[in-house]
Amino acid sequence: MTSTTTPELIVVDDTAEAGMRQLLELNPRTIALAGGSTPRRMYERWARSEFPWPDVDIFFGDERCVPPDDVASNFRMAQESLLAKVSATVHRMPGESCDVEAYETELRSTFADGGPSFDLVLLGLGEDGHTASLFPGDSALEVTDRWVVRVERPDFERLTLTLPVLSAARVAMFLVTGAHKRTALRQLLDGGDIPAARVSAERVIVIADRAAVPLGYSARARSA
Repeated sequence: MTSTTTPELIVVDDTAEAGMRQLLELNPRTIALAGGSTPRRMYERWARSEFPWPDVDIFFGDERCVPPDDVASNFRMAQESLLAKVSATVHRMPGESCDVEAYETELRSTFADGGPSFDLVLLGLGEDGHTASLFPGDSALEVTDRWVVRVERPDFERLTLTLPVLSAARVAMFLVTGAHKRTALRQLLDGGDIPAARVSAERVIVIADRAAVPLGYSARARSA
């Protein structure tokens, strides 16, 4: 099932700067970070901003099952670019143990048993349409009774938040860069059969650079 939320497309030259503007406007207090290379520049700018960090709880959307100092760790990237420089409360996914129960307990430390409801979930978009560690065809896409699941992949085992958790967010914000993401972005915007298109947060904001935007889609976008 695809999302019933129509994505808001913002086309920009600089996704890091546009993402920062959205962050400052939204002023979230509970946030799930994305991994990968795309958000790093935004995290570096965010670390230098005036933000109420002592009031902020930082979680993660997914993590590879590796120690926190491993080069493949999403936490390591976020720690180097952002978290080591701010005073937020950080709830790291335990990649070294890949313990689902431990992270659900961590989520309950901030959210009620009704389930997590993040102010903001930051997400990436894979060429195959995956987001967080929810991949096409994986059984994790159909899980509705857990907040966190373990996912088997050819490269790494992973932990990921489930679709109901991502969809319970006030805002889900995708950062998309590069011409190689153009097909996946079209599917996301059109509600195609990809995992990313199944995220139905209250608002879904897509910040994309011009290279990633399919032909004909700029007319329905706004610039930032």
